Amino acid sequence: MFDYFRPTLQAPSLDRIVVEQLVRDGIKGLIIDLDNTMTPWNDLEVGPKVREWFIKVKAAGIAACVVSNNKKRQRVAVVAERLGIPFVFGATKPRRRAFRAGMELLGTGQEDTAVIGDQLFTDILGGNRLGLYTILVTPINDREFIGTRIMRRMEKVLVWLMKHCAPAKPFSPKIH
Repeated sequence: MFDYFRPTLQAPSLDRIVVEQLVRDGIKGLIIDLDNTMTPWNDLEVGPKVREWFIKVKAAGIAACVVSNNKKRQRVAVVAERLGIPFVFGATKPRRRAFRAGMELLGTGQEDTAVIGDQLFTDILGGNRLGLYTILVTPINDREFIGTRIMRRMEKVLVWLMKHCAPAKPFSPKIH
């Protein structure tokens, strides 16, 4: 059961994910969460480090798209257009449909797609349900949707359980 919540990798932020490692691992497409992964929650600004990281991703020949549970099409569209990437909004992650839609936009499959996000119960669970490569990042900001704040408490309990109740496979993803 815990395996559904274990990311393949963990990074302190999106811009700290090593693009060369993604290439080495055969990743050709990235499904990336929006709020608190690419931008602070409910914000339209993409920071300079994130912009630079996307330039490296494109230069490496990796395609990317935003897959967000955010229901505001315009907000998701503005950020995606600024980065020149496609998007899926109102995704209802961790449902598999949203991840399949992202892979269709990217033209990738399960073996060469990675999911990047800041939440175990949406991004990591959803990606792992499809057998995708998953990367958990630390949220950009403490400010977030009330429902997410509640889920963060549950995530802390889950991480504790994974560390203490599953010693055969401890929760210790690679950190860059």
